[in-house]
Parts: sequence; C-alpha cells; structure tokens
Amino acid sequence: MPLRLAPTRLAVATAAVAALAAGTPVAYAALDADRAGAQERAGVADRSAVAERGQRYVETRLFFGTERPDGGPAVTERQFSAFVDRHVTPAFPDGLTVQDGQGQWRDAAGAIERERSYELILLYPAAEGSSRDHSVEEIRATYRRLYGQESVARLDQTVHADF
Repeated sequence: MPLRLAPTRLAVATAAVAALAAGTPVAYAALDADRAGAQERAGVADRSAVAERGQRYVETRLFFGTERPDGGPAVTERQFSAFVDRHVTPAFPDGLTVQDGQGQWRDAAGAIERERSYELILLYPAAEGSSRDHSVEEIRATYRRLYGQESVARLDQTVHADF
C-alpha cells in the first residue's frame, strides 16, 4: 500500500528532502514550523507567551489506594468521604477536590497492584507551604494507619491561581 501524507505533511516532507539534498538546515525550520502549527491547531499555546496570572500557590495531590494489603475489605466511598470530612476538611477548609481514579503501583513485595483510588487535590498559598506541610503529612499518616496502606503518594508543584 503506498504511503499517503496529508497535504501539509507532504509539502513539509518535500521541502525537507529538498533542503537536505542541498545540505542546508532549512529542513529543521520547516519541521519546527510544522510542529508549531500542529500544536496551535491542537490548542497548545506557547507557554512563554502567556502572562502569569494570579498568585503563587502550592498544588498538592495525594493518591489514596483502596485495596488493603492484608486482604481486608476495600475502603468504601462512604469511608473515604468520612475520612475527608474528619481529617482533611478541618485542615483545608477553604476547599479541595476529590477525583475517582483507577491506579496501579508495585507494592513492597514486588507485585503489581491495580485498584480503585482517589486523588485529593489541595491548593494553598505558597507562603503557607511550610506550615501546611505538617497537615498534609498528618493526612497521609492517618490514612495509612486507619486503612493499613503501605503508602499514600504525594505530588507537590508551585502554580499560579486566580479565583
């Protein structure tokens, strides 16, 4: 079956072959321009051209598994909601987000575990990062203790947020 390229890819490919045959670096510019055009069509903006808006915040994501390593019953939705109400909301009353997930990770014994999971997203001012760290670690430790978990994964990054 013959190779078929979209008209813009065909034009770029033709220009690249001609430029390479002539021994010039024009091909790279043509391919970069095509990549930039594809990103623009896909809605991916050049981040360097976007002004930063809002204030600096820390975004902390916690990943909670629901299967118990000891083989006990999985953490239910009701139990997780109660955990959030009792242990997370008092420490982060300004707001949070919980998303359902399906996770996979390698446990301490080396087995691949697949399980229903929850992702908790916390957003707080960067200036409060060090004071909030203790609360985040307490949430992780409490969940591990209550539900017999080996780990609660944590991901932190600095973001700009505007409300």
